[in-house]
Amino acid sequence: MSLLAELEWRGLLHQTAGPNLSAHLSTPGRVGYCGFDPTADSLTVGNFIAIKLLMHWQRAGHTPIALMGGGTGLIGDPSGKDSERQLLDADQVRANIASQRRALERLLDFDPKRPNAARLLNNDDWLSSIGYIEMLRDVGKYFSVNAMLQRDSVRERLQQREQGISYTEFSYVLLQAYDFLHLRQTHGCTVQLAGSDQYGNIVAGMDLIRRKLPEGQNDSYAVTNKLLVRADGQKIGKSAGNAVWLNPDRTSPFKFYQFWLNTDDADIIRFLHWLTFMPREEITALAAAHEQAPHQRTAHRALAQHLTDLVHGETARISAEYAAGVLFGRGDVRALDAQTLREVFADIPHSEHSHEHIAGGMDSVTLLTQTPLAQSRREAREFLSNGAITLNGERITPDRQITSADLLHGDTLLLRRGKKHWHALMYR
Repeated sequence: MSLLAELEWRGLLHQTAGPNLSAHLSTPGRVGYCGFDPTADSLTVGNFIAIKLLMHWQRAGHTPIALMGGGTGLIGDPSGKDSERQLLDADQVRANIASQRRALERLLDFDPKRPNAARLLNNDDWLSSIGYIEMLRDVGKYFSVNAMLQRDSVRERLQQREQGISYTEFSYVLLQAYDFLHLRQTHGCTVQLAGSDQYGNIVAGMDLIRRKLPEGQNDSYAVTNKLLVRADGQKIGKSAGNAVWLNPDRTSPFKFYQFWLNTDDADIIRFLHWLTFMPREEITALAAAHEQAPHQRTAHRALAQHLTDLVHGETARISAEYAAGVLFGRGDVRALDAQTLREVFADIPHSEHSHEHIAGGMDSVTLLTQTPLAQSRREAREFLSNGAITLNGERITPDRQITSADLLHGDTLLLRRGKKHWHALMYR
């Protein structure tokens, strides 16, 4: 199956531009690039679709370039933004790029032994050396202000009288267009891949290439993907305030796994198409299973497993599944590290207490009555005698003494009554 056909059946393909793109892509080894904005120290799942486009590109035998916006990141793309960006200093941009590349190196193959090994470039390497006059003469003269004013990202901001748009962001398109021209000249890059909100910027670059380079050396193309949105139209990304990050220090593998496990039923099959590399037959089978028994969440688990394996690796995914199982009484809660423990039990009822209250020891009946799990000492003794209470995963009896030695990671006790009722006691 061709690359475009693969993207088409998955529902990823939004727009293309350029003559005879299919014929162009029939020759392996084509070079294509996608840019990433270093406004944070991690990429998000909103960026994942663009990365996945590069992954499909590489799997089809072509060479992907991940272009880090070390130069453009100092300016800011107005596309999709209703206000001016906070400008970052050069040191912060460099730090963000170094951190973001961790996710890219996990998802793309940079092995130099591979004939179509991925390349990681930084546009600061060429943009920072261009003089202002040179940019105006060699690039700016090819751009019509009339056309730039008609761009959605500009027009919408101009209509906001209080905010408007700065000359800095207004001129962003020139820099992105120049990136495409530079990569076409120096790396033989003929295709830019990006989200659908970048289509206008890509076409501007294609036009600059056509005008600047001689016939026969000025072919260029665009491939855009649909943006990652929920069925209700809500965007998933850091600007939407609900970011799920690709770096584990920003979103842990456990939280990452749980995010996909909790995917809305209206989104689950579409996300299987868009975000996984599962073959059509497997997705069809999962769709059928979901339709017949949605409560079993077979498709949800498959999505969470696949994406966590891709982004964090199988070992991290197995640990995330184990941690999730602990919440339902499967697995040893004492095996969880401090961070995972807090994440797993973040939403259960809890109370805070002084270390002094447990330093000298406390009987289990008294402890239980300090929580909503028992309304009286009589009820507490009954639950404890019937084996309905566990402390840190271990069944306890009415005569059990609890001391500071029982604290998980020195500050937490976890009580559970039956299968579902939890309470955490936090000792400060």
